[in-house]
Amino acid sequence: MRETGLGAVRLEDDHFHDECGVFAVYGHAEAANIAYLGLHALQHRGQESAGVAVADGRQIRSHRGQGLVGDVFTAPVIAGLSGDRAIGHVRYSTAGGSEAACAQPILVRSSRGWLAVAHNGNLSGAEEVRRRLEGEGSIFQGSADTEVIVHLIARSTAATLVERIVDALSRIEGAWSLLFLSERELVAARDPFGFRPLCLGRLGNAPVVASESTAFDLIDATFERDVEPGEVVVIDERGTRSSFPFPPQPRRFCVFEHIYFARPDSVLDGVSVADVRRRLGARLAEEQPAEADVVIAVPDSGTPAALGYANRLGLPFDLGLIRSHYVGRTFIEPRQSIRHFGVKLKLNPVRSLLAGRRVVVVDDSIVRGTTSMKIVRLVRGAGAREVHLRISSPPTRWPCFYGIDTPTREELIAATRPLEAVCDFVGSDSLGYLSLAGVHAALGGAPEPGRFCDACFSGDYPVAVRDGEGGRAMHAGCRERADEPGSREVRG
Repeated sequence: MRETGLGAVRLEDDHFHDECGVFAVYGHAEAANIAYLGLHALQHRGQESAGVAVADGRQIRSHRGQGLVGDVFTAPVIAGLSGDRAIGHVRYSTAGGSEAACAQPILVRSSRGWLAVAHNGNLSGAEEVRRRLEGEGSIFQGSADTEVIVHLIARSTAATLVERIVDALSRIEGAWSLLFLSERELVAARDPFGFRPLCLGRLGNAPVVASESTAFDLIDATFERDVEPGEVVVIDERGTRSSFPFPPQPRRFCVFEHIYFARPDSVLDGVSVADVRRRLGARLAEEQPAEADVVIAVPDSGTPAALGYANRLGLPFDLGLIRSHYVGRTFIEPRQSIRHFGVKLKLNPVRSLLAGRRVVVVDDSIVRGTTSMKIVRLVRGAGAREVHLRISSPPTRWPCFYGIDTPTREELIAATRPLEAVCDFVGSDSLGYLSLAGVHAALGGAPEPGRFCDACFSGDYPVAVRDGEGGRAMHAGCRERADEPGSREVRG
């Protein structure tokens, strides 16, 4: 979005954007404040909106709004959310718009009582279900696919809330890590493939649930375990119990959580994210070495991989690009246009570290290629003699339909151009990607069917989806038949 004159420029980077983050606490006197802190730790998973719903045994109160957690929640707002159990949500839109009506948790009241819902993921075929429900009289308040789940629960004739939730989730496909809060119950559910993360912990005697374990660190809670794929966990006055009501599926945890989305200080499915990213960088160095004087990262997500790359080759690592942490989602651009304005707001090169040197720049991914091109120009403009771009993941050639905001396939540069052309476009002296086999090796072993979802690299979709660009079906196993690019270095 760009306005003329002193207009606001929307600062979109060239990464996939994470979907959402969810948090819950049960049986704590300061439930709203604990949820607020938990969402702070999950802010990286969504910056468009934030919300908290709190129950006190009789009713549910909620507050949600557009913006960061610290902007949405003030001390008076937190004080007004009384109760000892809460769920929270941070959002980056993947399905539905970014309007205020799409902020979560969604809160509804029916003849059966109050219900709040927070969702991390994306439903396959949600638009078709929505149209059918609207044809049968359902009224939707926003465009988020989470509302489909709410309506399916409301229509279920099952006896208990948990049974109605299971009934509703049995009628949908896709990726979902969900939290449900009634007046007396907290329910957490994860889809049978386990696409998105969800974990359990304990703060004193209070159970807590979060998208990532890093949320437990901030509130001094103890990590206990992951919610297993296909598991439904119920927490109430009687304690915690779980069931597996859905047909089992092969595990398909999102590989991009380890590459980019999750915070490095998180542990996902028993694996340290920081350790994985260093191993990705080390494997990248083995597959795509470069003769260079220094290794730098595109901060912050590329830093662990850059450290692994430098250590494996015995090259010095340095902070050649400095990131500003105070850039919002929009900024007023000056009337006189500045080249690469958006990137310069976020990154600035350290000329004394780059001038006259052969530089390896390590990043986690290339999506459209536009930001990579600008970063290469920044490094060259700082006096680098050579710029070698290394990517700690394979070429991204397919969009994600499981809870990640991605461009269409036509916008993915690796899907539309051969590797040599990508290198020419970004302007680097050489370009090298990590192979898909290298990713799986860094994750702890050879590729195993069903262990991870790598559809954004391979085109192997575990759940049939539609591409949203005219309804073309993308079926499970829809893999492009071509040699994997990135197995070799390309020099520009």
